[in-house]
Amino acid sequence: MAVARDIDDLPKNAANYTALTPLWFVERAAQVHPTRKSIIHGSRHYTWRQTYQRCRRLASALSNHSIGHGNTVAVIAPNIPALYEVHFGIPMAGAVVNTVNTRLNASTIAFLLGHSSAAMVIVDQDFFSLAEEALKIWSEKTKSFKPPLLIVIGDENCDPKTLQYALDKGAIEYEEFLQSGDPEYAWKPPEDEWQSIALGYTSGTTASPKGVVLHHRGAYLMSLSGALIWGMNEGAVYLWTLPMFHCNGWCYTWTLAALCGTNICLRQVTARTVYEAIAKYKVTHFSAAPVVLNTICNAPANETILPLPHVVNVSTAGAAPPPSVLSAMSQRGFRVTHTYGLSETFGPSTVCAWKPEWESLPLETQARLHARQGVRYIGLEGLEVVNTKTTQPVPADGKTVGEIVMRGNVVMKGYLKNPKANEESFANGWFHTGDLAVKHPDGYMEIKDRSKDIIISGAENISSVEIENTLYSHPAILEASVVARPDEKWGESPCAFVTLKQGVDTSNEQLLIEDIIKFCRANMPAYWVPKSVIFGPLPKTATGKIQKNLLRARTEEMGPVKMSKL
Repeated sequence: MAVARDIDDLPKNAANYTALTPLWFVERAAQVHPTRKSIIHGSRHYTWRQTYQRCRRLASALSNHSIGHGNTVAVIAPNIPALYEVHFGIPMAGAVVNTVNTRLNASTIAFLLGHSSAAMVIVDQDFFSLAEEALKIWSEKTKSFKPPLLIVIGDENCDPKTLQYALDKGAIEYEEFLQSGDPEYAWKPPEDEWQSIALGYTSGTTASPKGVVLHHRGAYLMSLSGALIWGMNEGAVYLWTLPMFHCNGWCYTWTLAALCGTNICLRQVTARTVYEAIAKYKVTHFSAAPVVLNTICNAPANETILPLPHVVNVSTAGAAPPPSVLSAMSQRGFRVTHTYGLSETFGPSTVCAWKPEWESLPLETQARLHARQGVRYIGLEGLEVVNTKTTQPVPADGKTVGEIVMRGNVVMKGYLKNPKANEESFANGWFHTGDLAVKHPDGYMEIKDRSKDIIISGAENISSVEIENTLYSHPAILEASVVARPDEKWGESPCAFVTLKQGVDTSNEQLLIEDIIKFCRANMPAYWVPKSVIFGPLPKTATGKIQKNLLRARTEEMGPVKMSKL
């Protein structure tokens, strides 16, 4: 077969080609807006000139310790300035940044550190004991254990005793480590944009977590794609409610540098701190999982500042947001953009792009349309819903369920040291998400469930998401999550775990259960109606996702529903 020829034979050269990387963004921000605030964290403020210098110091200090290409640096910290800086400083040294979920237990963190062969661990002082325990477990499980260099981040908002404890154990203080580096360090961009920039681990609810390897090219494209999709402007003020450790903050860590914006850091996220930050710093954007939005909507009056002083743009992803939550946010003055994605796609990679013609529809209809996962991001080249058996696209009828598959430049390189998982995930030239959805006539997709969350009752498939959306519209319910529970007659039946709103009378739980079931019967098919309703707080990940695996474990402990009559 003849090789296709271009109209010319002009080669790439140093003047017209360079590898794509988001690292250049911080250099440009320092040049264009050197005195503009880059990061605000309590009383600590930095400018873009200072942030760039600090990132270069970090890269230089890492290089001084021979940490660079081929090395991984793990970072265990909440949303603080250092966690922002490592997204530039570590890859500037040629190394890979691995931001670790702070809610993981020590044994899981030990697995991540060992699996990635972490050469250094940078840890916030409040999480030092956790890191210490994880390193102990790692050392006991590895014969040729070589302890990584240990850096502790001090924070004036924390108890100084925890910092002193870390220093007494031999850890190097982060600011001291930076001072050992050169603020004018001549960092080099990657020679190949396929080079790894970040490593992130999946939840690992059924097996060991999988290490998602991301490249500079994808990080560059997603950083800009997210801004375009969201309509973020130069100088945006971004509130870090989403953990930066989650998919590298959906790549907004790099986006904020590209836009020369301002990062507002929060160690802990509450409805009160969100509203206060909006008023104090004129926040323009923040991202959060639907459960966080639900908390903001249902906050007591004394924790809110309403009406909002200005329109605030919110990006949400994770579990499908209930239409009732989207509607409530809109009514409070938040402009919500609904997205969907995975760690394997650099975070959100589809968006429910808003259409002007929806403005004339009833609010309930608008919310229902807005709750769909939508269409592909600008930076994603391929998105489809396919039959799980034939891999052919499903019809755009809004009814036929298939698996969401993706392909393009914002899909991960693969899972670290896991060829079997890579073969399965990339079968037939697509990345298989494991999420089940329908495609509507307008081309917008809508998730019906994770493949593992579909409830099969009497051979009928039931979407837990559909039931949850109905439950969220019940006036007494704050949060709801539905999973399968063993059922003696039907095999499985829906079990609803519910958190009630403040002020709801809980003196007669049975009466409440009967009211919820009656409400469900009036608003969904009979076989969808939960056979069990359990009250209490819902277990969540650090990013606000409800941990259905833990709820499923509870239903197993509860045993089967005895001969349901329905």
